[in-house]
Amino acid sequence: MEAQDEPRLLFPKLKPFYDWVTPLTWPLIRLTVGLMIIPHGWPKLMMGVSATAQMALIKRGIAPAEPLAVVLIILETVGGLCVALGLFTRFFAAAITIEMAVIAYHHLPKFGWTGPGYEYPLMWGLIMFAIALRGGGPRSLDRKIGWQF
Repeated sequence: MEAQDEPRLLFPKLKPFYDWVTPLTWPLIRLTVGLMIIPHGWPKLMMGVSATAQMALIKRGIAPAEPLAVVLIILETVGGLCVALGLFTRFFAAAITIEMAVIAYHHLPKFGWTGPGYEYPLMWGLIMFAIALRGGGPRSLDRKIGWQF
């Protein structure tokens, strides 16, 4: 990126700080969304596959419920941890994007003020989509082991 393409600094005297922190922004986003999805998967893991299938899928008419419950548990626990660490980042971020799209669809047309709405899973899905497009970045285990797809 050329100098003229750089955004104007909010506090120009803090340029050394900006230069130091800018490379950390992508890992911070990846770490945050990866770790924040785990609390959604952990209760499902603790409840087990059958209870998760009943609570999250069967009542919404989604089938086959038990195999999909396994997928949810894996994505929201293992997948969240992998996104946070930047390991198999694109695969898990893309899979979570699909999961969030399904969840958002099932909450349409409700928005957050009218009951559980689509905006929260839509936000998660879009962030995970951005991560799937960009990958783990230079500070990821994918880059460290040399495996990125």
